[in-house]
Amino acid sequence: MIGRLRGTLLEKQPPWMVVDVNGVGYELEASMNTLVSLPVSGEPVSIYTHLVVRDDAHLLYGFAREQERALFRALIKVNGVGPRLALAILSGMDEDAFIRCVLDDDAKALTRLPGVGKKTAERLIIEMRDRFPHWEAPHETLPGFDNGPGATSSPRQDPLADAESALISLGYKPAEAARMLVGLEQEPSTEAMIKAALSRRLAG
Repeated sequence: MIGRLRGTLLEKQPPWMVVDVNGVGYELEASMNTLVSLPVSGEPVSIYTHLVVRDDAHLLYGFAREQERALFRALIKVNGVGPRLALAILSGMDEDAFIRCVLDDDAKALTRLPGVGKKTAERLIIEMRDRFPHWEAPHETLPGFDNGPGATSSPRQDPLADAESALISLGYKPAEAARMLVGLEQEPSTEAMIKAALSRRLAG
């Protein structure tokens, strides 16, 4: 099991990033909350990871905080929730917001996330309700992450198109992804644009 990587950020193109560790490039998929925390390409990073082994692939997922990885691992244990849906949930809201939805029985907020219907939201609330007490400590962010406004993305040809592609990869339909990005062209980075679109979608 690969539990943590420390190296140099080579590239990030949501929802993917590539981290160089002693000459080996590891491709990881991550939530938008983690991606907006990344420094610029070429900077050192240290991230928590979770490896999923399938018959046809080994998939590596990266997380800025151990708490986010813990929630990811809890989510994929819920019936009907796989890694892709878990990342979509973690992209749409952070750990604290998800915990509040579950403890407040707020299924409506959960159904605003891509791939989460009414039955899935109710299942998440029921199965996740008793799993949160040990997550009340403040978030721990690993060295090499910058949560401030200076964190920017790698230069892209078309940040708006990149943001739309990332939203589609999270499960939103193309037309919906395009609507979510209307008016966000002035965001400072692709990651910030995606995060703003997800926050606006969650607010309904």
